[in-house]
Amino acid sequence: MPTPLRLLLIAGVAVAGLFLPALAGGSPAIYSAAVLIAIFAVMSYGLDTIVSDLGEVSLAHTVFFGIGAYVTALLSVRLDLGPIATLLGTIVAALIAAGVLGLITLRLREFVFSLVTYAVAVVAITVASSWSFIGGSDGLRGIPPFELPLIGFTAKDDAALWPVAYVLLLATLYLMHAFRRSRLGHAAIMVHLNPRLATMSGIAPQRTRLQIFLLSAPITAAAGWLYAYQRAFVSADVLETYFLILMLTAVVLVGRRRLLAPLIGVIIIQVQEKFFPFGGYVDKIILGSILILVLAYLPNGLAGLIAPLVAAGRRAVARKAAPSPSNTEA
Repeated sequence: MPTPLRLLLIAGVAVAGLFLPALAGGSPAIYSAAVLIAIFAVMSYGLDTIVSDLGEVSLAHTVFFGIGAYVTALLSVRLDLGPIATLLGTIVAALIAAGVLGLITLRLREFVFSLVTYAVAVVAITVASSWSFIGGSDGLRGIPPFELPLIGFTAKDDAALWPVAYVLLLATLYLMHAFRRSRLGHAAIMVHLNPRLATMSGIAPQRTRLQIFLLSAPITAAAGWLYAYQRAFVSADVLETYFLILMLTAVVLVGRRRLLAPLIGVIIIQVQEKFFPFGGYVDKIILGSILILVLAYLPNGLAGLIAPLVAAGRRAVARKAAPSPSNTEA
């Protein structure tokens, strides 16, 4: 497909996506689900760069999500700063945290790396639950509505907040697409598949891993930033294991290194939880069970099930299109 036509088609699909909640009924429940899908998808894309591109499993990405939420709450409630300032503060805080964590874990791989990042997550939720400066177990309340005075925009409910969440999602998709086509994206894959060859090719594995961390953390933190405005309060529950399992499941459910896979994974999870729930604990058991089943039996995700069917269909079409021996002789 010619590039201008392709860009026009992508732009058309992107604009149409903005109206999907309204076309689906436009109820408060629909808009709430749509906002959460966008937020959790952005959160998952941050982890996706670590799992799919770098080949590591970070169990500390809830920390970056929590940093985004807590920094937003602190800056908006105590300093009365607006969304742009809180987003900038979130990005800076996430970069600092990612730099520190990245430097600590540069030489660690696989199991040890995951273990250390999990320890960081445990420390973070303990600190958030007990440190009175950030609200302790009560959390921080009174986060003002998302407001941009310069353009007269105020989001007092999920329907009004949906365009912000959608723009954040589109920006994340573009960033992920650009990253995987960039030199850093190619370097990450090479470090993942063959660190020795990467070193021989002039790629520094440790520096590449740190750069991926510095890219990944602000993405997940930006999701925490918007989540704070959506909930209007923040507590230590943003660091719960549920969000980690949600991210991991969204990343692996459809298949790794596929641009829309985390988004589709989050849609599947949220549709079940919001519209076909079985209760809080049962839904969490279902989510965890899905992750276990995918990791154990579907290493390539749902795409691994569909790919053979698509290939068989293409072979069937090719056989039908091929000329028969009788036609060839004639």
